[in-house]
Amino acid sequence: MNTFTQSPADSIATLRNRYKHQETTPREVIEEIIERVQADADMNVWITPPSLASLQPYLDGLAQLDPDKAPLWGIPFAVKDNIDVAGICTTAGCPAYAYTPSKHAAVVERLVAAGAIPLGKTNMDQFATGLVGTRSPYGETHNALKPELISGGSSSGSAVAVARGHAIFALGTDTAGSGRVPAMLNRLVGYKPSLGAWPTKGVVPACESLDCVTVFAHHLEDALLVDEVVRGVCAEDPWSKHLPIPSPKLPTRILLPKEPTVFFGQYTESYKHEWQAAIGQLTQMGISIEYVEMDLYVAAAAMLYEGPWVAERWAALGEFIETHPDAAFPVTERVLRMGAGSNYDAASLFNAMHQLQALKLAARTQLEDAVLAMPTAGGTWTREEVRQDPIGTNREMGRYTNHCNLLDLCALALPTTDAATNIPFGITLFGLAENEHLIRGVAQRFLCGISIAPTTDDLTNPTASNQTDTTAIAVCGLHMRGYPLEKQMQEFGAQFIREAITAPKYQMLKLPTTPAKPGLVRRQSGGAAIELEIWSMPTAMLGAFVASIPSPLCIGKIELQDEEEVSGFLCEAIAAEEAEDITRYGGWRKLPV
Repeated sequence: MNTFTQSPADSIATLRNRYKHQETTPREVIEEIIERVQADADMNVWITPPSLASLQPYLDGLAQLDPDKAPLWGIPFAVKDNIDVAGICTTAGCPAYAYTPSKHAAVVERLVAAGAIPLGKTNMDQFATGLVGTRSPYGETHNALKPELISGGSSSGSAVAVARGHAIFALGTDTAGSGRVPAMLNRLVGYKPSLGAWPTKGVVPACESLDCVTVFAHHLEDALLVDEVVRGVCAEDPWSKHLPIPSPKLPTRILLPKEPTVFFGQYTESYKHEWQAAIGQLTQMGISIEYVEMDLYVAAAAMLYEGPWVAERWAALGEFIETHPDAAFPVTERVLRMGAGSNYDAASLFNAMHQLQALKLAARTQLEDAVLAMPTAGGTWTREEVRQDPIGTNREMGRYTNHCNLLDLCALALPTTDAATNIPFGITLFGLAENEHLIRGVAQRFLCGISIAPTTDDLTNPTASNQTDTTAIAVCGLHMRGYPLEKQMQEFGAQFIREAITAPKYQMLKLPTTPAKPGLVRRQSGGAAIELEIWSMPTAMLGAFVASIPSPLCIGKIELQDEEEVSGFLCEAIAAEEAEDITRYGGWRKLPV
């Protein structure tokens, strides 16, 4: 009997904890996922869906890995169908283009080595050319929350697979925004690392000098864990760069557009409202706000499809298009052939490169120790609206995304509260290639103040957003995920946000209670950094929650590693007289069983 009953919004840590406590097994998880995939078959999420037979070798291989040393042991993930998985056909959304690779793409290889299970291949806008999720001969991928709306592209299937609970995380690719737009439209986090940080070996190129592999997840910490696993130089990848894993840090400035922000579609007013709410959230973070002109970003965005970079797409796929008449989706071929004309000779390429270099310099000056925030997208469309105007609707979806890779920026798309029932909204944080630590720092602080409604187990009726005010709460023991008092956090309406570490100023005690529980004491000297979790609790519930906490525990301010202060569990110092000092373990989860 299957025991995999988690909601689609559960995290890597939650599933690993269930494995650890033998509440489920990887095989049971896969069986349940296959049922979910079959139930959603009419949503056109998959090109090659998961099957137990194809995944059995990965399940068998888990026996050779130590779960404590394999950070993704038994974690199922989806793969966009322009990224190679050994033995599974890669189509890039075009049946005539299909081939079966003998090796994994470099990113997949690293994930499998860490214990993750590649479920299958997801639907996409053909040849990763589009931001709408409708340009596929395998069918239009439906939005995870409102099926009549677009899912976003080109990584449509990967985003919807995560949002519908088919996978814990999924790989996409991003050239013009394909790792960010689907994240917003399906209420997910979308992480686009700096160019070269993740290898692109084994990825069908769209615009090779600009292509990135990306990740979709419900939780920021899941995206960052995937980054830890796949980041690093690949000796066989000419685009690969050495960009170390960044530690979150706050910038000195947050930049916002000075010009009025353009929104479109039937939810225009709702999107405007949520953008203003997001600005309000950003201005309350204690970081200087600066409004800046958007001219350089608009100019860079225009170059992606109006400059010679369209010829790079033709260079990758032109021969196939010419030798396979009618094989490509009509709108896809139309876009690709934009790069086949005589407009883009060598001189025009160099002129564009010189213009772009000047824009990069301007961006570097403006973004020094700063993070730029924009809406991830200015609206959405129904799938019918896209059919009626495939070029114009797609162009609008890229309004706030197309500049990113040309300017060599990193980006992190975050969900906010919904604009309307099951109409997600989101913002994207941009930083210089070497400043991924800054977008991570802002993201962590921003999410502490946002309450996102989890998707329910009933995949046909996802819940609407919870738009109540919330307060960040740090927990370090039995209230953490997987422990007995996690239920109490949920009863008070709290939601897990992220894992965190305190400043090195704390002593951790094991209190002589039944069951044993930890106590955190701040010390003037001799303290250490302690692992904990940040949860978001409705402010209206906070008083009753605090009243339920027994002595010697209390709620006070806890300083985190990045100098941020949050409310959280502390302990009266007098308790140290009878308690065991367990500071050396660095956290309750690390305590020997």
